[in-house]
Amino acid sequence: MATAVASQVAVSAPAGSDRGVRSSGIQGSNNISFSNKSWVGATLAWESKAARPRHVNKVLCMSVQQASKSKVAVKPLDLESAKEPPLNTYKPKEPYTATIVSVERIVGPKAPGETCHIVIDHGGNVPYWEGQSYGIIPPGENPKKPGAPHNVRLYSIASTRYGDSFDGRTTSLCVRRAVYYDPETGKEDPSKNGVCSNFLCNSKPGDKVKVTGPSGKIMLLPEEDPNATHIMIATGTGVAPFRGYLRRMFMEDVPKYRFGGLAWLFLGVANTDSLLYDEEFTSYLKQYSDNFRYDKALSREQKNKSGGKMYVQDKIEEYSDEIFKLLDGGAHIYFCGLKGMMPGIQDTLKKLEPLLSTIP
Repeated sequence: MATAVASQVAVSAPAGSDRGVRSSGIQGSNNISFSNKSWVGATLAWESKAARPRHVNKVLCMSVQQASKSKVAVKPLDLESAKEPPLNTYKPKEPYTATIVSVERIVGPKAPGETCHIVIDHGGNVPYWEGQSYGIIPPGENPKKPGAPHNVRLYSIASTRYGDSFDGRTTSLCVRRAVYYDPETGKEDPSKNGVCSNFLCNSKPGDKVKVTGPSGKIMLLPEEDPNATHIMIATGTGVAPFRGYLRRMFMEDVPKYRFGGLAWLFLGVANTDSLLYDEEFTSYLKQYSDNFRYDKALSREQKNKSGGKMYVQDKIEEYSDEIFKLLDGGAHIYFCGLKGMMPGIQDTLKKLEPLLSTIP
């Protein structure tokens, strides 16, 4: 099964990323170095992709309209008062029973596979920070442990701490339905489909869902400097935590956080129909053109400079000189998405090492 990876690298200080997509993930340490400059030992969380994000069209449209007029008031503001992020408020043995608010497909008909935005009402009882993950326990018993519940699946949260309703009572997940096709017959084999992703994508408003967490503190958005530069690189549903970052930066009226820096999102997907939250991101681009950049890599529709498919690492290469200058200036850089994207991105960055010696 495909796996997901998340990491954060801060040029100025050690940072990492912990994007739990599954509790069975393996964590390891990676040092990203170019020439004689090393940009921290990034902690990578390698996890299964069965937990992938979904979005609510009705809420999204409302949010985009609000963002185009003015920033949206949020509450309760005491969610800003904690000095440390909440961690593991609810554990697997005693999960919180939340309620599904909505489940909406957010990709077009030509997208390979189905991705959904799922809004969950936690009643304000499972608070979280941007960049954290929720654990989901699907109903039924674990086939490998008869009588025991399924293992927890971790999903990166795709909303800010205030949720899509701006009242601190909901969280949003972006989930790609994991479907297995028999390589010989080409037919779907439901017995091998992803248990949790299909449970979530098939859920209806009012359904109950067992939630654990929140977990993770390495992918938290650094807010010490509101004028910092943040470079976000995502493939597919790896965009989930970045949606939370960007809503906090550009959509919400948060008195204690007035973003004045640069946020640059690179998003890699298969085609236009596969773009996630594109309307939302485009609205920021129109309203905050000095503070937001948005570049897309559409592998089935665009060509790279060599005539091959355009992957996110190819798009990074196009802007390599700018990216390295920003990194030299202390920018934060984040990676989130399929594990398979990391070698390509790292190879691209290594190929561009010579540029570092030319940066003034």
